[in-house]
Amino acid sequence: MKSARKNRRGRRSLPAEIVGADENPPEKIGQALPVPTGLRERSERVSEKMMASVAVGVAAPRETVKVKRNIYKPHLMTIVWMRDETHDTRTLRLQFKDQQVAETFDWKPGQFAQYSVFGVGECVFTIANSPTRKGYIECTFRQVGKVTSALRDMEIGQTIGFRGPYGNWFPADEWEGKRLYFVGGGIGTVALRGIMQYCLDNRNRYDEILILNAARTVADLVYKNEMDEWARVDGVTLVKAVDPGGETPDWDGKVGLAPNVFEEIKPTPENAILITCGPPIMIRFMLLAAERLGFKPEQVYTTLENRMKCGLGKCGRCNVGHYYVCKDGPVFTAEQLSKLPRDF
Repeated sequence: MKSARKNRRGRRSLPAEIVGADENPPEKIGQALPVPTGLRERSERVSEKMMASVAVGVAAPRETVKVKRNIYKPHLMTIVWMRDETHDTRTLRLQFKDQQVAETFDWKPGQFAQYSVFGVGECVFTIANSPTRKGYIECTFRQVGKVTSALRDMEIGQTIGFRGPYGNWFPADEWEGKRLYFVGGGIGTVALRGIMQYCLDNRNRYDEILILNAARTVADLVYKNEMDEWARVDGVTLVKAVDPGGETPDWDGKVGLAPNVFEEIKPTPENAILITCGPPIMIRFMLLAAERLGFKPEQVYTTLENRMKCGLGKCGRCNVGHYYVCKDGPVFTAEQLSKLPRDF
């Protein structure tokens, strides 16, 4: 661009390229400079849009942002039924207050949810019933702290919060045609109930089914009222067991630790899947027992939901190695567990 030139009064003026070669520079102070043609057209278009916007009293249009449901906002649910499993463990049946949610809500066996007592807090439980049994949600919990104590004090007809489902699930469709072995210890059987119900409700899809329900004592066995129902299903073998010293005079089940009882049964690993859950020490020895019996790591499944808090991968409490249990789990194979830190 050429340098600015001086006018008759010695003032510096804009180069001809900006003013326009066929236009004269202003001779009087205050006289407006000519505007280049392209700039004038753009300015007029912007002015027209602004005036149109003012005319209708609204801001200039912009892209609409769609707001999704608040992931922290719970659904409201009513307690419609309850049953005590043990002296400190209870099962609740819940129904959605919103009928549209009740009709459309779905989940997979093995997923979990957050259950809240308003003004007290929330805690994580597995969804204890199968999606084949719709119209309600069931959860089974042990009274161990502030929230579960408050939940235990609630009565039929009262309202609690529910958000979920979260996490992954048991790949039941991949198990079709296989033998299934369910081994639950104490409150850990709760995490297996949903997938057990699913497989029992779809009995013709699977080979023989074994259910081993174990606990420290007879009084600590959960779902005692359902075990006869499980045993009546064709092709299902039910075994119940308690730790040594936990039996009663009329006990007719096995006596021994769950991993030992499972080994005594001598289940074949051929074309089979083992699903187990219980206290961490029980899971550890179940994995060792499965290895001795010839099960491959990818044939063994468990769930680690007791390490979760927020359910969304935000708080970091369930972070183990490169896994977030609430997002990558809670269902894991023994092969996946072998890659976690040893102290886990």
